[in-house]
Amino acid sequence: MGKDLPHAIFSPDDRVRFRHKVHRGLDVLGGLLDAEVFDPGTGMTGLEIEINLVDADAGPVMRNAELLADLGDPRFQAELGRFNIELNVPPRHLATEGFAGFEKDILDALRTAEERAGKADSRLALIGMLPTLVPEDLVLGNLSDGERFRALNDEIVAARGEEFPLDIRGVERLRSASGTIVPESACTSAQFHLQVAPEWFARYWNASQAVAGVQVALGANSPFLHGRRLWAETRIALFEQATDTRPDELKEQGVRPRVWFGERWITSVFDLYEENVRFFPPLLPLLSDEDPAEVRSGGGIPRLPELCLHNGTVYRWNRPVYDVMDGRPHLRVENRVLPSGPTVVDLLANAAFYFGVVRRLAESERPIWSRLDFEVAGANFRAGARDGLDASMRWPGLSEVNVVELVLGTLLPMAYEGLDRFGVNPAERDRLLGVIEGRCRSRQNGATWQTATVCAAERRGMSRAAALREMTRQYLDLQHTNEPVHAWPSPWD
Repeated sequence: MGKDLPHAIFSPDDRVRFRHKVHRGLDVLGGLLDAEVFDPGTGMTGLEIEINLVDADAGPVMRNAELLADLGDPRFQAELGRFNIELNVPPRHLATEGFAGFEKDILDALRTAEERAGKADSRLALIGMLPTLVPEDLVLGNLSDGERFRALNDEIVAARGEEFPLDIRGVERLRSASGTIVPESACTSAQFHLQVAPEWFARYWNASQAVAGVQVALGANSPFLHGRRLWAETRIALFEQATDTRPDELKEQGVRPRVWFGERWITSVFDLYEENVRFFPPLLPLLSDEDPAEVRSGGGIPRLPELCLHNGTVYRWNRPVYDVMDGRPHLRVENRVLPSGPTVVDLLANAAFYFGVVRRLAESERPIWSRLDFEVAGANFRAGARDGLDASMRWPGLSEVNVVELVLGTLLPMAYEGLDRFGVNPAERDRLLGVIEGRCRSRQNGATWQTATVCAAERRGMSRAAALREMTRQYLDLQHTNEPVHAWPSPWD
């Protein structure tokens, strides 16, 4: 989905042929899994960070095309809205100095981008949802340039056949509707990639699903949208609703949503691709010249472009990724639950916690998914997004427990052990997991800091709009210190 489309006009014949090629790709993937040709790549990881462009008054700046042209850096790409860009950080092994290398790469890239953005009176904001957005910002005219964005919007709108209603009930309530998918651009996330061997994939994906609620509660950073205080991580609810291709009748019939937590634990990565093919009609029937069966029969490794493109239009919170590098295929879990920000060190602390916990859970002799109902994992995910650090979750052996107690008493020790198994430098391990512990003990993450700061400003007589702008300006200043959010000064101090 990161590549532009050479054209975006699809005929009925294109759709039929694309569907057939997706099915052939699925068959070939099954054969590849049986042939044991995959690169295991244990410990190879990657990061993607979505970023907002803002002006001096903390409002969105619709100039991503200008900034990207000036940067000329292939690590940066446009995202859905003209105020969004994405940084694709080169992958690294976690062993030895992996996290330190990530931090240097990210800070250097952001520093260069910030300098270029400053020429156009813009700043970069790493935040789950820009609090100063208003509905007029999220319109078709602010869709990023490029055929892939226009085609994606047109196909999802056509599949829906009517407006996309939004109804998010949090501390306050937001009700609105849109005729496009542009409101999705309000959602800016951080994605973690973990390469695993095929025989281990199901364990890592299941572990990722089990811990997703905890992740989003710890990292929540999106409490405001269109001036309303909603969920701790409102991005989850908005993304689910802003791209939902199902009118009410299809929901009643049990049609699955394209933004999907899933409905069961898996035994193979093939389960996920098979579900994608069975449950979801193709959105972007772009045909390649590759015949995957012919490539495979000739001894080659196919790229499976149709299957991969289709997979990229099913928005699982933990998504499988098939890719080919240096002639060898590999598999990755793409963890998509977390927001961007608040700082680079917070992002890396979130990554360290995720990588460590899932390794420990995946390698457990008694798997968590054998003791936790899938429906409970889904409920934990929604509780974490809605309530953040105040969320209560069900966990085997603990019944119902506050997420902070769950992390400090159970999961943080697992994260230490998991990072040790990856060979992470102990100093890096202690620094980053110390951020997670500090966040829990202070009970301050991005969402709680934003909310407390806005409430304090309103108590001083500011309007909600003025308070959001003032809070966002403070947030940007603090973000640039790279001090973790739990150490940010409280507005009550």
